[in-house]
Amino acid sequence: MRILSVGQVVFALTMIGVGVLGLIQRDFVQIWQPVPKTFPAREALIYLCAVISIVCGAGLLLRRTAAPASRVLFFYLLLWMLVFKLRFIFLAPLTEGSYQSNGENAVIVAGAWVLYVRQAADWDRRHLAFFSGESGLRAAGVLYALAMIAFGLSHFFYLNLTAPLIPAWLPWHVGWAYFTGAAYLAAGVAMLTGICARPAAILSTLQMGLFTFMVWLPLAIAGTITASQWGEFTVSWVLTAAAWVVADSYRGEGWLLANRRIRAQAAAV
Repeated sequence: MRILSVGQVVFALTMIGVGVLGLIQRDFVQIWQPVPKTFPAREALIYLCAVISIVCGAGLLLRRTAAPASRVLFFYLLLWMLVFKLRFIFLAPLTEGSYQSNGENAVIVAGAWVLYVRQAADWDRRHLAFFSGESGLRAAGVLYALAMIAFGLSHFFYLNLTAPLIPAWLPWHVGWAYFTGAAYLAAGVAMLTGICARPAAILSTLQMGLFTFMVWLPLAIAGTITASQWGEFTVSWVLTAAAWVVADSYRGEGWLLANRRIRAQAAAV
C-alpha cells in the first residue's frame, strides 16, 4: 500500500467538506445535482451522499482504511454518473452543456479511480483487475482527458457566459476565454495521445485551481457571491482536488511521453 500523497489528503478533506455541507444544507451539494424531485427516497439519498462523502473521505486519510474507502467512493461516484448524469447526453446529444455536466463528474470519478488503483488490495487485483490495475489507471486518464475536451468546448459554445467571469483587472476577457478553452482542449488531446500528458495534467489542474481562486474566491470574500455561484465555487474546488490526484498519478512518467501508459494501452490492444 502506498503512502498518502498531498493530492490524496486534499481530495479526502474536500470530500469530508462536501459531506458536511450536505448535512448542513439538507440537500444535494452541487456535485450531486440534479436529482429529480420525484426520485424515490430522495431525502434518504441526500443523507447517503453526505455520509459516503464523510466516511470515505475520512477513510482515505488512514492507510488501513484507504483501500476500502477508495473502492466504495469510486464505485459510488461511477454509479452516480451512470444513473444521474449520462442520461443528459442521450436526452440532448447536440447540447454541449450535457457533456460539460458529465465532464465535471468525470473528473471526480477519475480522481477517485486513481486513488482506487493506488490503494487497491489483493482482493481487488484478483476480482476487479480491470478497474484496479494499469488498465484502470489508463481508463481514468482517458476519462479525465475527455472531460478536459468537454470543458474546452464549453468555453467556445458558452463564450457569453465564460468571458464575464474573467477578473475585471485582466484585459481582453474574450481572449482569455478563448485561451483557456484552447488550453483545456490541448490538455485533453495531450493526455489521450500520451504526448506531453504529464505537463498537460499538471497545467490543467493549475488552470482549474486558478479559476477557483481568481473567480469564485474573490466573490465569496467580497460577499457578492450568489447561491448558484456558491455551488459553482464548490464544484470548482472539488474538481481542482480531483485533478490534483490525477496529476499525481503521472509521477514517474516522461515529460514528453507517458511511457507507462502507452505501454499499457499497447498491451491492451
